[in-house]
Amino acid sequence: MTLVEKPTASRERVVVRFAGDSGDGMQLAGGRFTSATAEIGNDLATLPDFPAEIRAPTGTLAGVSSFQIHFASRDIATPGDRPDLLVAMNPAALRANVGDLQPGGAIIVNEDAFTKRNLLKAGYESNPLEDDTLSAFQVTRVPMTMLCQRAAEAIDGATSRDAQKARNLFALGLVCWMYDRPIDGTERWLNEKFAGTPVVRDVNLAALRAGYNFGDTNELVGPRVQVAPAEDVPPGVYRNVNGTQALALGLVAASIRSGLNLTFAAYPITPASELLHDLARRADLGVRTVQAEDEIAAAGIALGASYGGGLGVTATSGPGMDLKAETIGLAVMLELPLVVVDVQRAGPSTGMPTKTEQSDLLMALYGRHGEAPLPVVAAATPGHCFDAAFEAARIAIRYRTPVILLSDSFLANSSEPWRVPAAADLPRIDPRFASSPDPDTPFLPYARDEHGARPWALPGTPGAQHQIGGLEKADGVGTISYDPANHARMTELRAAKVAGVAVPDVVVDGDDDAELLVIGWGSTAGAIRAGVRRVRERGRNVARAHLHHLNPLPANLGEVLRRYPRVLMPELNTGQLARVLRAEHLVDVRTYSKVEGRPFQAAELEAAILEAIDA
Repeated sequence: MTLVEKPTASRERVVVRFAGDSGDGMQLAGGRFTSATAEIGNDLATLPDFPAEIRAPTGTLAGVSSFQIHFASRDIATPGDRPDLLVAMNPAALRANVGDLQPGGAIIVNEDAFTKRNLLKAGYESNPLEDDTLSAFQVTRVPMTMLCQRAAEAIDGATSRDAQKARNLFALGLVCWMYDRPIDGTERWLNEKFAGTPVVRDVNLAALRAGYNFGDTNELVGPRVQVAPAEDVPPGVYRNVNGTQALALGLVAASIRSGLNLTFAAYPITPASELLHDLARRADLGVRTVQAEDEIAAAGIALGASYGGGLGVTATSGPGMDLKAETIGLAVMLELPLVVVDVQRAGPSTGMPTKTEQSDLLMALYGRHGEAPLPVVAAATPGHCFDAAFEAARIAIRYRTPVILLSDSFLANSSEPWRVPAAADLPRIDPRFASSPDPDTPFLPYARDEHGARPWALPGTPGAQHQIGGLEKADGVGTISYDPANHARMTELRAAKVAGVAVPDVVVDGDDDAELLVIGWGSTAGAIRAGVRRVRERGRNVARAHLHHLNPLPANLGEVLRRYPRVLMPELNTGQLARVLRAEHLVDVRTYSKVEGRPFQAAELEAAILEAIDA
């Protein structure tokens, strides 16, 4: 029962951003708010953003961590462009994020953190809560630190440090009240997580409830906002997943449907490390994980697992791909299955390791010595990471080839509701191991089936002894060969096998007589969909398509590109795939690039599409 009767308001969609120091627990608060939102049944998309440093200087702009969530009563495609509400835990968080806020948007600040020292570290000459700096926004000042300390006073053994660390739970409770989100799920989570440390558990529970009750009782907080469950979501069983979790599930599903034990080997690197953490918890499903001493060893372990008859998988980010290139080339020569996951990040070398980019595409297509083509698959959304992982494994097993699966930092860390497929609906993947040949028939380790794939003979198979290694093999018999004509023949066969990988035609959403085709790949899918939807609402006729297979490309792609008078390709690089399409199909594909370490916003793509139409 509320002590203060407050009005309520209904909204179709809302964008909320939690922001604070990298030690303030903003990712945890955002994650728990996401879980509560998914429980209600809203469609949602999230955008975690955090510094690369393990612990950047406290209270500085470099140390700001944020978590944005866009939730709605209808289908949505992006984490939102501008927040409607900003929760700022300190001056640095306010300064780093206030420029992104909607005009007239709401701000909740922890006013206890606005000390002279913190203001100076954030670059403020005066307190923005005391001058007219924030006059364009609705500002609610909440003494979160003090209220958390009061909430902890009744708990035996609680310290002021315990109360300080619970401020994110206070902010979470307050925002849950504001948007009518349940907190009982977070209460259960806290009870389970801190079951062995009851003082910490009780302090966090007290802070969560104090924040919720503050919204319920304090007249400073505005009307409660209600966002109804989404009605246009297809029926089914859903769970909230990020791209990393979906990748892990897709690889496990491929392992089960192929009957192959999954061996995952990786060296820790941001942002791919979480895939190793996730798969390490799947030992009950036969998954074997190895944290290798370096990237080269990780690739070698995965390839060795495939040689032994398993599903070998390795994962990394940009710099690690450089180091794995030689082993990937060995897998091309051996013609064995191998899945290589590249969770792309921004920049060469160390670059910006926690920011997103699509700049590894040309390396995935061409970044090996010799003529070493291989299939490349790209995930489009966090949920689609499941399908992309399953597809990459299927191709690798069916065609006896390494496959590169491109994800990126945005997909890996952001989340969305994902409809769980029925296990029985997933296709069977037949590894078709070579059986013992007839004693009178010589085994030909490089003979090929209808897909161009050579036999996969497990070590120890009677009569299937053959040579392996990186040296060129003689066609069919597989012995080492330096014959020029044979090398040309084997090069052609390996290329033809990859070119012959069966991929579905590209599907166009829109009319054949549209003014413009917007085509993308990878994580730009949501922003492109949202941008095209906005342009269509303006009455313009725009078509949209998205590529999931980047090598080989869909057979009908050239015809699709030539169908439209203008083609625009947004990419989070300097136009890598656009250059490939221009070269392959001799079509003028216009590039719209962004290399800021951030995903596209719907508004900027709307403007780019309108400009391209009228060019």
